[in-house]
Amino acid sequence: MTIIINEDLRAYIDPLTNDEFAALERSLLSEGCRDALVLWGDILVDGHNRYSICQKHGIPFNTTQNHSFQSMEDVHLWMIDNHLGRRSVSDFQRGVLALRKKEIISARLAQAQARRASAELADAGAGAGAAPEAEPPWTRELVARAARVSSATLGQIEKIQKTAAPELVDAVKSGVISINAAAAVASLPSEKQAAAVAGGRKELRQAARQVREARLPLRPEPEAPPSDATPDQIRIHRLTLLVAELTEERDHLKKKVQHLTIALAEARGGTA
Repeated sequence: MTIIINEDLRAYIDPLTNDEFAALERSLLSEGCRDALVLWGDILVDGHNRYSICQKHGIPFNTTQNHSFQSMEDVHLWMIDNHLGRRSVSDFQRGVLALRKKEIISARLAQAQARRASAELADAGAGAGAAPEAEPPWTRELVARAARVSSATLGQIEKIQKTAAPELVDAVKSGVISINAAAAVASLPSEKQAAAVAGGRKELRQAARQVREARLPLRPEPEAPPSDATPDQIRIHRLTLLVAELTEERDHLKKKVQHLTIALAEARGGTA
């Protein structure tokens, strides 16, 4: 049997961690390879880790052909859907995969619309019937639903993809920092992101907190009372300033409590 390893396909999905690979190896050694490897012709589509372990230890395995694939895009979409359905995939990984699916589907829709427009122009003089409606585009809500995350979290994942330094992306993937905190740290210059990652969990939390606090609106300068103000008016002015100061302090404390609540939840979950 000839099995071809396509390096792009093998790298299309994030690799297993060392612990996950070791656990899979123990399972295959004790139970054998129960799930068939998925092929497209001679190309291995699903089961790269199982295949390498079976080859290493001489473990028998079965294969199955997927005859529905018509292109490499079909293979990518199948791989994405297959991994989106797995419970072991993290929220960040699901978000990245769902965004990849959106890119593929959006490109296909654009191509289909271009072909339909050309066909309509060609058939305009022939009195052809109305063309069937196109598949609706993938909205942010659909992408978030596919990834099983909120729209806000999906936006944070997009920001991380666009602006995060490689070190920060690796920290998110490994669970050192949460998506929420990483999106905040991703606002910093790349060298500061890398320095925060090098400093560990505590430094990352501090960097995220500083970014969040820096986004708070600046306090406006208070207006002075009129020059001809009466003592009562001056007293009222001072009390008004005091109320405004206390209100600002209250709002600041509420935000601080929210940040501490997030930090506590992240600490309990083992992330930054």
